[in-house]
Amino acid sequence: MTQQRRVTLAIGLNVVIIGVQIVFGIAAHSLGLIADAGHNVGDGAALVLSLVALRLSTRRPDAQRSFGFHRSGVLAAQANAISILVAGALIVYEGVRRLGSTPSVDGSTVIVVALVAMVSNGIAAKLLHESHSHESHGRGTHRHGPDLNMESAFLHMIGDAAASLGVVFAGVVIVATHGNYWLDPAVSIAVAVLISWRAIGLLRQTNRVLMEASSAGRDARTLADVMMTVDGVSGVHDVHSWSLSGNLHAMSAHVVIDGHPSLDEAQAVVAHVRNAVMVGANMSHATFELECGDCVTHFEDCSLAEGHGH
Repeated sequence: MTQQRRVTLAIGLNVVIIGVQIVFGIAAHSLGLIADAGHNVGDGAALVLSLVALRLSTRRPDAQRSFGFHRSGVLAAQANAISILVAGALIVYEGVRRLGSTPSVDGSTVIVVALVAMVSNGIAAKLLHESHSHESHGRGTHRHGPDLNMESAFLHMIGDAAASLGVVFAGVVIVATHGNYWLDPAVSIAVAVLISWRAIGLLRQTNRVLMEASSAGRDARTLADVMMTVDGVSGVHDVHSWSLSGNLHAMSAHVVIDGHPSLDEAQAVVAHVRNAVMVGANMSHATFELECGDCVTHFEDCSLAEGHGH
């Protein structure tokens, strides 16, 4: 089964869960179920974004988009994170309001619906995990590394299952004690805080990508250190690193080569440099400009002697 089909099935399961939770949440007066449905709406949107990203990744770059369409998924993820924060704020507001005057909640309905949601989310997570594992195994040592898009979708579904488990706990306590209805809005507030915290993390990640920031372990200093380990390299400068998406990273640099190498020798050195950054820093794209150390020094001496500066 292809990745796209697995994600589509997971989306279908998510849509069914959302509908069931909203209908029975209203019928049972359970804000916990409705909050969990809101959680699933956010993660369902994340699954749709994952599917869109998978389809866009198959499109070839063109003359205007030489890096392809990777940033479209980042923009959509940012919009999704903002919508999750808005939904989370509304759920917290309603939960706090209900803590003051909690209506009676049908605990049995809450338990059954939350259990169905937990099992369905578990099935969706298994589909995504198998897809992620198969793709990673097929790529082996591919320079792009693991499919972070599928991995994040899998984590979304695991989070949904955990949230549903919390709602099950609230329902069990309500049924066992014939009271403690305050647990229902309390769980809804906890779920809202959880999804909002994750949304803030998502916003930070998308902002880093859109602001051309380098990701962890791929900053200019680290990349320079990696390149300097290659024999024949005497210096590097003008190192730039940025992310195209969550798992696509690019860089450029000026590499100074020892002595007066021939073209073949220079190409051999830059091949080792490229391999070092691709393997050591998991870069997806790298551009290098080669310089001869003696030539650069000679040029600087002549320029200074003529009064033109560096």
